[in-house]
Amino acid sequence: MSDQLKVYCKNIEEYIPFKGGDTLMDIYNTIADRIPERPICAHVNNKTEDLQFPLFAPKQVEFLTRQSPSGHRVYVRSLCMMLYKSVVDLFPGVRLIIEHSISRGYYCRLTGDITVNEDVVTRLKARMTELVKRDIKFERKERLTSDVIKIFEKQGLDDKVKLLRSIHELYTVYYRLDNVCDSYYGNLAPSTGMLNIFDLQLYKEGFLLLGADSSNPSMAASPIVQEKMYHAFTDYLAFNRVIGVDNVGELNEAVASKESAMLINVAEALHDKKIGRISDDISRRYAEGGARIVLIAGPSSSGKTTFTKRLAIQLMTNLLEPKMISLDDYFVNREVTPRDIDGDYDYESLYALDLETFNRDLNALIASEEVNLPTYNFELGHRVYKGKKLKLNSNSVLLIEGIHGLNPELTAHIDAKMKYLIYVSALTTLSIDDHNWVPTTDNRLLRRIIRDYKYRGVSATDTIKRWPSVRRGEEKWIFPFQENADAMFNSSLIFELGVMKEFADDILNGVPRDIREYAEAYRLRKLLSYFTPITDRLIPSTSLLREFLGGSSFHY
Repeated sequence: MSDQLKVYCKNIEEYIPFKGGDTLMDIYNTIADRIPERPICAHVNNKTEDLQFPLFAPKQVEFLTRQSPSGHRVYVRSLCMMLYKSVVDLFPGVRLIIEHSISRGYYCRLTGDITVNEDVVTRLKARMTELVKRDIKFERKERLTSDVIKIFEKQGLDDKVKLLRSIHELYTVYYRLDNVCDSYYGNLAPSTGMLNIFDLQLYKEGFLLLGADSSNPSMAASPIVQEKMYHAFTDYLAFNRVIGVDNVGELNEAVASKESAMLINVAEALHDKKIGRISDDISRRYAEGGARIVLIAGPSSSGKTTFTKRLAIQLMTNLLEPKMISLDDYFVNREVTPRDIDGDYDYESLYALDLETFNRDLNALIASEEVNLPTYNFELGHRVYKGKKLKLNSNSVLLIEGIHGLNPELTAHIDAKMKYLIYVSALTTLSIDDHNWVPTTDNRLLRRIIRDYKYRGVSATDTIKRWPSVRRGEEKWIFPFQENADAMFNSSLIFELGVMKEFADDILNGVPRDIREYAEAYRLRKLLSYFTPITDRLIPSTSLLREFLGGSSFHY
């Protein structure tokens, strides 16, 4: 028995014997009474796998529940396939498009000979509930890509066909659920019986698919109002359709046709146009006696700094004099920075800022006094004063950039008429295909990984490790205030993941395989594998993307 195969199970910290060819589910069943909650997937050598994954050699295994980050993604993907199956069953010939996350759910549209109404949504929800009761297995398959293309062509999944033809993989993994097949850029649950927490609600021209509530996993999430966010997404989706690039397959086709330069130029021109319109609105309000202070907020790696610099240029063309302050320079000394639940410094907290000093300086500036501005030294962990003086003139507009700009508590004493609030975020509108979207948070994480590695000496491992804390801070301190904005700016660029691919791949390859962060690095590399590389030589020096890649004409 000394040569018996064994896996090391991290959940119970023991070696478990198995036979070659046993699946993860087979192994779990031998120790099910020792793991409190049924898993939905597992990490195998720090790589996420579904429970149908067979083992033929010793591995390290950690079973994951749907409350884990990897498990949550598996749960949502599985809901998407169950929804697709329901659409096929009830409305043959109708196309399901899952566009993006919004209002705590995932916005879905149906196209074809159908009008989405309450009856349609009710029928779909009932059908999904029936599939949960039937507990149908998600069957994992792997075939020659040429054969998978034929399957998808037969089902009318032309978006997936375009993608598969553009990435030139020999084999493709897909899933079968009863009579339908589909593919996802990650694993699915063992069966529909595990997907009992969900909801569908009519929303705009489509409906929301809602998974489990993060704060109460036994209930489906409840939608929140995000009207401005919805319109920010909608504007860019309309732009994507005009240029004929809705998904990655179409983007890759454009790159293969040598149209990269056109896409870049048009996308950059759209940014210019949007920034110009915001500048004109600020100038109009300024002329009416308001908008003396412009607060620019947004989550990490949304491009706030470059946006602020480009907005300043547009304001100057409107004969206003922009003056800029970064809230980062008002961080408290590191030793008194609040801590998060993991004990790490919580730089996303409003109280990581020295609010007293900030408001004192702001009041002085409004009173036309000259202020000696601080600079935060991130190496030393405290503010220093370098003789940087600022005074507002008669035609000055004060631009304040930082993640808390939309929080009413930051500038509670300032008359609302005197403030203009802008929310900046990378609201990614490019889909992988009809049933797989690019999460906004992944776009920002990739930006941050590249920037932190190139300019702050931070490894991808450390950035990935820190990201959950960043996300918690955003959920608490930034996202609740985004609808306060007078204007929203979508900083995403339709071509950027193709450009970031080669930058990020090299950095992510440096994440060691023997640590937990490898699972996230592998997942991000899988996402990037769908994109045909685009050279950054075509990107202008004023592009927002240059803030992360380098080569910007702006000083940071």
